[in-house]
Amino acid sequence: MLPISGHASFETIKKPKTPELLDRKNSPANKLNSAFLPIHHAHSRIWLLLTILSIQVLLLFTLRSLPISLSLSHPRPSEYVQDSLSADPNRDQCGSGRIFVYDLPVTFNSEILANCDDLNPWNSRCEALVNDGFGRSATGLVGVVPKQLASAWYWTDQFVSEIIFHNRVLKHKCRVLEPENATAFYIPFYAGLAVGKYLWSNSSAKERDRHCEMMLKWVQEKPYYKRSNGWDHFLTMGRISWDFRRSKDEDWGSSCIYMRRMRNITRLLIERNPWDYFDVGVPYPTGFHPRSDSDVTAWQRFVRDRNRTSLFSFAGATRGAVRNDFRGILLRQCNGTDACTIVDCAGSRCSNGTSAILETFLSSDFCLQPRGDSFTRRSLFDCMVAGSIPVFFWKRTAYYQYEWFLPGEPDSYSVFIDRNAVKNGTSVKEVLERYSREEVRKMREKVIDYIPKIVYARPQEGLETVKDAFDVAIEGVLRRFKEQEEWGFKW
Repeated sequence: MLPISGHASFETIKKPKTPELLDRKNSPANKLNSAFLPIHHAHSRIWLLLTILSIQVLLLFTLRSLPISLSLSHPRPSEYVQDSLSADPNRDQCGSGRIFVYDLPVTFNSEILANCDDLNPWNSRCEALVNDGFGRSATGLVGVVPKQLASAWYWTDQFVSEIIFHNRVLKHKCRVLEPENATAFYIPFYAGLAVGKYLWSNSSAKERDRHCEMMLKWVQEKPYYKRSNGWDHFLTMGRISWDFRRSKDEDWGSSCIYMRRMRNITRLLIERNPWDYFDVGVPYPTGFHPRSDSDVTAWQRFVRDRNRTSLFSFAGATRGAVRNDFRGILLRQCNGTDACTIVDCAGSRCSNGTSAILETFLSSDFCLQPRGDSFTRRSLFDCMVAGSIPVFFWKRTAYYQYEWFLPGEPDSYSVFIDRNAVKNGTSVKEVLERYSREEVRKMREKVIDYIPKIVYARPQEGLETVKDAFDVAIEGVLRRFKEQEEWGFKW
């Protein structure tokens, strides 16, 4: 092969066994009390005083034995990387399982990259796929990001997660080279890149399905696929789920997910079908790819201390062909107040981020996140990486998508305003102005805490201790496979 350079774990909580009752008649305390009975009651006060003094001495020695760290003040929540986001060096880091990576024929990955000029009907994709899929190094960020972090920024395409995951899994600490030692099997098929070239052309259903059908035919012959019928297999599909769910030949996209042999394979997608167990939503790639733990903490510190001059912002364009376009309503509300900053993406390419978008999100408390062409959009992650608080109008934009990567309490990091209320006249500005500065600070702190979990690190081996989006995804997959094994690969 050419070189290439939802579910939470439900643990059963067992109650501790009730200890047997002490034999009160023979207990030391009872014997001691018996010895005291002949003593005259006049001495009872003396014994009471001695008892109190004994308790005080015991408490003194107990408190002195506690760790000294309890008396020290703790750092701000995100000043250092959270323990929950760091690896424990004393723990078996492969306790959840080990991964075998199939050596697929180059037709399914490297050859697709080699033909990058043909992946898009309008222009070449080659420039977008350089640097192991991260794209060109970002330019024009002088004065926008700290100088020492400028090299960690790229103009990354939103549809390259297949390349990122493939490169990272090849270097994963729990990868094994012998399939008999594996508990999970990764299929490095670039499904999104393969079908992308056919989505906007006058292609047949057979052309759109060809790569997926060939891949499944190849995988079904492998003994480990036959053993589990695909339950312990997974792959990355770098587009939204709906690009692979064609029901009829004349409809949009591929029918890959509906193919019989795909049924039990776990799929990592940038937008999932919330009602399909095998779909897992993973973050869209953004432009920030930290090179080290220190990059993460430096960026968190930067966005926390940033002076934000706008109450809210919106980056996007109207959908002229859409009746009663909701984006148009938001743009009109933004244009009607000095509290909102707009980046109008009409006629320009905003999908891979621009310095204007980044600077706008860095300078606003809140960022509006209506649905894009589908329920999700990359802008959500661009917004949160900049430390801005997302405002949602559809719950499917985030709450039903990225359970492994975002806080479980939506109100702790985001604002939800029902779109129908906005259509009926609710002012977004008035809703956001009701939040106190302290409430805004707490929500921003939560967003900043979760930045490591929504970015993809630059080193193929990962960061030193910080877990990024790739690490969270792989741990989630291994965890669900471990649970499935306990179920016997059955519903």
